[in-house]
Amino acid sequence: MSAEYKLTLSPRTAADAEPLAKAALEGAQKSLGFVPNMYAGMANSPGLLDTYLHGYQQFRQSSGFTPAEQEVVFLTISRTNGCQYCVAAHSFIADQMSKVPPAVTDAIRSGTEVPDAKLGALSAFTRTMVTTRGLPARRDVDAFLSAGYSERHVLEIILAIAVKTLSNYSNHLFHTRVDAVFAPRAWSA
Repeated sequence: MSAEYKLTLSPRTAADAEPLAKAALEGAQKSLGFVPNMYAGMANSPGLLDTYLHGYQQFRQSSGFTPAEQEVVFLTISRTNGCQYCVAAHSFIADQMSKVPPAVTDAIRSGTEVPDAKLGALSAFTRTMVTTRGLPARRDVDAFLSAGYSERHVLEIILAIAVKTLSNYSNHLFHTRVDAVFAPRAWSA
């Protein structure tokens, strides 16, 4: 899904980005071997890119979710928000790095029932948090907690929603092209 309006700002590179964004773009090149198209667009606002990367790192390092659970959260948010770029990217990461069972990734992508009870509860609660704008019903929280998660995990999902809102909304407005590495997992709303 893309916004009707498309931002006309040019993607930034390490050569023309402001110092904060330049450091982020150089770091991505060094660690990933390429600069994701999403980062190049977000670099037009160094604070936006920095906030995204910091929140993303905090979620990855200290959320208490396993790598597979982290992908379920990010993928669910991105699918719920209709972000073609992030659904493709997190599907690729789920497959190649986080080792999410393909049936789980594909169920989230298609909006069907997740075939793993715990991951399904995580995806359902994450979707509820996005669609209700953080106002889940008691039964939603109870089902999430009964699946083996904690109230701390509720807060970590809020962090993930904040991070993905930054990237999803930026991608909507930039009409961000999916990078070639993620293209095999392209998705459309």
